[in-house]
Amino acid sequence: MTIAPLQSADLVVTPLAGGLGAEIGGVDTAAPLGSETVEQVRCALLRHKVVFLRDQRLDYASQAAFARRFGGLTLGHPIYQAPENRPEVREIDSREGTRANHWHTDLTFVDRPPALAFLHNKIAPPVGGDTMWANTVGAYESLPEPLRALADQLRIVHSNDSDYTDATVAAREAYISRLFETEHPAVHVHPETGERALLGGGFARRAVGFSPQASRDLLRILQEYVTRPENTVRWRWRAGDLAIWDNRATQHYAVHDYGAQDRRAERCTVAGSVPVGVDGRPSTVLAGDMTAYNAGVA
Repeated sequence: MTIAPLQSADLVVTPLAGGLGAEIGGVDTAAPLGSETVEQVRCALLRHKVVFLRDQRLDYASQAAFARRFGGLTLGHPIYQAPENRPEVREIDSREGTRANHWHTDLTFVDRPPALAFLHNKIAPPVGGDTMWANTVGAYESLPEPLRALADQLRIVHSNDSDYTDATVAAREAYISRLFETEHPAVHVHPETGERALLGGGFARRAVGFSPQASRDLLRILQEYVTRPENTVRWRWRAGDLAIWDNRATQHYAVHDYGAQDRRAERCTVAGSVPVGVDGRPSTVLAGDMTAYNAGVA
């Protein structure tokens, strides 16, 4: 089904793919914005899961101020030290060995993964360095009924000592020097839309109650539904682009095909709530103190 672009005053929302993703035009996120405009951006985000705005001239203060219109911000990262005087930003810099070329939902090893992420691109390589997003709500809805019934009951342990870490983190030992583990439902209920979404990705370690081999097989099968091409959108970055995604309804993958070229961006994240399964059971912490990560949240 073709979805027509949405328009309101100067704001235009144009879908990019059938499964998720839209580009928003007519919004300067560095300028003072009325509540109506912010609400329109939020509605577009909830509908399309990830939205993109070109040519945004943001510094730390204006990026954090815009993101804060959507909720309280977390610290930049639960493990990495934030830049001095910029506690709510996470620098993502290829020169520091930072990459995210593994399908994941951000920071699912904590008990309250971020709800929303705001990534502002500073330097884009001339070729390569795209990012792909996948719709975890659409993935759940596409599961065959027997598999969906099984997923509804599954609990999955997520950890920073994970496949994601092995594949993407240069200083692995430092990254896992403090262990963070949380048991999440495999399917959680989105707190704003009521939609059911798969909660998996690269930080998922094992399915509770299953052998290691069975866990790997279950996670692989569910992940295949998430990353089907028709369930994805791919964004070609330019400097100044701002991507906003609903971390509760997506996974993403930063394509590492740009060699030694520079790729740099800065991310702010809106704090999330504890995920709740379809049976009403919330996630539970198994290891690690996540209190400081959400310290800035009212």
